[in-house]
Amino acid sequence: MEFEANKTSGYWDYLFVDLADPRTNDWLLIKSPLPAAGILIAWLYFVTSWGPKFMANRKPFQLEKTLIVYNFFQVALSIYIFYEGLDAAWLNYYSWRCQPVDTSNTPQAIREARTVHIYFLAKITELLDTVFFVLRKKDRQITFLHLYHHTVMPMISWGTTKYYPGGHGTLIGLINSFVHIVMYSYYLLSAMGPQIQKYLWWKKYITQMQMIQFCIAFLHSAQLLYTDCGYPRWSVCFTLPNAIFFYMLFDDFAKKNYTKPADKKATIKSCSSESNNNTVSSNNNDSTTKKDL
Repeated sequence: MEFEANKTSGYWDYLFVDLADPRTNDWLLIKSPLPAAGILIAWLYFVTSWGPKFMANRKPFQLEKTLIVYNFFQVALSIYIFYEGLDAAWLNYYSWRCQPVDTSNTPQAIREARTVHIYFLAKITELLDTVFFVLRKKDRQITFLHLYHHTVMPMISWGTTKYYPGGHGTLIGLINSFVHIVMYSYYLLSAMGPQIQKYLWWKKYITQMQMIQFCIAFLHSAQLLYTDCGYPRWSVCFTLPNAIFFYMLFDDFAKKNYTKPADKKATIKSCSSESNNNTVSSNNNDSTTKKDL
């Protein structure tokens, strides 16, 4: 029994101590996977079970001021991460083809790692998006895409912070932060009321930006298939399929939410017409068969 305990402890230490980047391993929520996992589990339970039950017989909360403060915070945080990502890495120091992680303790390397950690913490704070949806009874916005996106991104950014805080894989965080500047700016303005909302015509373009970011992430990650700079090539086994899956989910979301009613009617009419033609054809075939008999 003691041997099994020591063996389990050995595996745990190997995965979460020996393989980890020693510079970031003691940072907030990074040392053990349990705190971050606990936050995700509690969040999923709240937004899929307890929260909707709690709100079932209650009026939706308005949260106008809370949303303004929250979205302003997210805009400011995204601007900070985007600036740090450019100034500390991609604009001045990084190769766009293949970039290893600088594992030294130089101020530059620590700055890169710190930005990755802050990006992870930002993904944790963004879980409040869904909490606010539940409290405002905006259940239609809690889609599979939304839940999948907000579950996977903290997991990815936690792993990046713990094992590879910098280098090639951080480009998606840079682009994602820019998209979030635009997205949370939209939410901030929308939270200011109908007098502002009537001027917000560009919501669908945010989804298009999100789809473009996954295309860029796919192409950029794919370079590791034929380029070696020390950044782990095995990462493409996860990044490439995930980029494709995210793109497909956002594409499906865009078609469902931004297709014009006229286009939808035309599609339905076309399908109906095709169905009728198939029915007529089937009836004719049946008639011919009966005559032959």
